[in-house]
Amino acid sequence: MADVRYRPGNYGIDAPNVVRSLILLGIGCLVLGVASFYVFPERLHWLGAAIGTVLSLSFLILLAESLYMVWSSKVGKYRMRETLLHFINLRGDELLLDAGCGRGLVLNAAARRLTTGKAYGIDIWNKQDQSGNEPEVTKENARLEGVAERVEVLNGDMRAIPFPDGHFDAVISSLAVHNISNREERRRALGEMMRVLKPGGRLAILDFQNVREYADALRELEALDVQIFGPYWSMFPPVRIVAGRKK
Repeated sequence: MADVRYRPGNYGIDAPNVVRSLILLGIGCLVLGVASFYVFPERLHWLGAAIGTVLSLSFLILLAESLYMVWSSKVGKYRMRETLLHFINLRGDELLLDAGCGRGLVLNAAARRLTTGKAYGIDIWNKQDQSGNEPEVTKENARLEGVAERVEVLNGDMRAIPFPDGHFDAVISSLAVHNISNREERRRALGEMMRVLKPGGRLAILDFQNVREYADALRELEALDVQIFGPYWSMFPPVRIVAGRKK
């Protein structure tokens, strides 16, 4: 397994808007909580104290959640990329696709395991899903990781993967499929991943929601050995991995 401490790339904060919202909501709870101890008349001081205590506790919980999310972006996700790649068991000569590659965290880690193979990443580059999410950043991270010659980054939607049938030995996706809001569209994305896999090719998807749905869809698509692993608490929210292979 690769050294999880090796991280020269810049992979940003996941769900930055959520982190920002948690911090702002927490600050709001703290301000209102402190005010509650003073704004109520003396005969209702007990009520103000109760409300203030609840709001102050809410501040602590929201602060803890936001710090947990930042930690998972800076530490936890490096651990989880190694776990995800474990399920596809790369030899080094594969063609691999990362569907929804973002800034290349898992893509580049996969490329480091390749010798004669190549790793391809596709994304629609939504900055709400990850801070600084754009192809130039992904390519720069590949350069910093020393794998630029084994990485190719393309614009592409996982619901219409721009590769022919049976092209890849392995397909991975990390924290991306859940960004498709429609269930049928998510199934379409999974169908595309299966389509571009070679017979016997391996698939592994990491996500924090809909994982059982993914597993059911993959079984309907006749994937073999489909299993769900986790939860893993190295990331917040805790994540699971669904893995299988094409028959």
